[in-house]
Amino acid sequence: MTHNAQPERAPAVSRRTFLRSAAAAGAAAAAPMLIPSLALGADGAVAPSNRLAMAIVGLGSMGTNAMRGTMRNPNLRIVALCDVDASRRERALGELAGVYGADARRSCALDNDFRDVAARDDIDLVYIATPDHWHIPIALAAIRAGKDVYCQKPLTHNIAEGFVLLDAARRHGTVFQTGAQQRSSRNFRFACELVRNGRLGEIRGITVGLPGTKPIGPQPEMPVPEGFDYDMWLGPAPWAPYTEKRCHRYFRGNFDYSGGGLCDWGAHHLDIVQWALGMDRSGPVEVEGRGLFPSDGIYNTAVQYDVDYTYANGVRVWATTHMRNGIRFEGAEGWIFVNRSELTAEPASLLKSVIGPDEIHLYESRNHVENFIECVRSRAETVSPAEVGHRSVTLCHLGNISMRLGRKVKWDPAAQRFVNDEEAERYMGRAMRSPWTL
Repeated sequence: MTHNAQPERAPAVSRRTFLRSAAAAGAAAAAPMLIPSLALGADGAVAPSNRLAMAIVGLGSMGTNAMRGTMRNPNLRIVALCDVDASRRERALGELAGVYGADARRSCALDNDFRDVAARDDIDLVYIATPDHWHIPIALAAIRAGKDVYCQKPLTHNIAEGFVLLDAARRHGTVFQTGAQQRSSRNFRFACELVRNGRLGEIRGITVGLPGTKPIGPQPEMPVPEGFDYDMWLGPAPWAPYTEKRCHRYFRGNFDYSGGGLCDWGAHHLDIVQWALGMDRSGPVEVEGRGLFPSDGIYNTAVQYDVDYTYANGVRVWATTHMRNGIRFEGAEGWIFVNRSELTAEPASLLKSVIGPDEIHLYESRNHVENFIECVRSRAETVSPAEVGHRSVTLCHLGNISMRLGRKVKWDPAAQRFVNDEEAERYMGRAMRSPWTL
């Protein structure tokens, strides 16, 4: 596999090493860190030496959008674009050159292999927007190389991956942000604060509307397109013949690469449910799912489903493809419905409620990427750290496991194990195709 030449290396003391040392010293001294004026560029602009260097791995729609959203950020410099599809790398570089100018091709490396990114000493941050089955192997490589990580949701491909990720992130002191950006939305945060502060009274039930999926029928084997490293795209997943609708934007419907619609939108909305219930680092005790699975074709995940989650306090959550997209919290004294474009309630006066200074105020982030960058500099925890991302997507995995087994499962959220259920335990992880390991 050809490795591209890398741009000129940074000095031996990297920015992330400096930031971690400065944050620790600042905490010890309880005083702000002052940056000399000579370290700033003209008119107060951020000097190149103080910019964080970022690599983006995965240049589909999410990775490209991340590039567009950060390439004008004065605190960042994108120094590597990595994807197994050469056409995506070149397209992204062309867009980047529109901002960085002719210097873009010299200053930004194009990589086919994420290990080239992890090996570089001059990269501080890695933004991961690959298919789900690659999230954790890439995140682990970056973490073990001392980099901070932003990883798109759903965070993990399976539950067992999350355990390895959390251990690595803790050992290395990684600042980690899961791409559950609804936590950086005022409406979602406010809805959760209303629930947490008892404005609805006792919670009687929560309904989560998720989109269904259209199955894709049998597909012919096709030649691998020029410039597309298909074997690398498969990575730890089982080998399968190439066909266009297995890869790129089609991957979510196959358990080899993802967990279907439940792991896609469910990783967003069930994350908000956990936040509202104060269960960020816990979860349900029983899960029972029923799903409609395709009989043939590329997709093998449920295209329609109903999943019931029961928490130890008796609260029940119903995730279904039979309600419009959004979350409805039902309480003894009213209800709230929230999605990305709507926040409604009954009584309507709930929306004028003020959360008092002595009440529960949830972590406030107004921009998910900016929150990550701020926390990289301060070494504080992000609004959606690794454990929260892992716990939220675990609900999606539990729902899929229950549907695949065709029965209810009992879960111990403290031990993160099924209760006396060896059959269910076998779905917690999977073997990885050689030579890939965690």
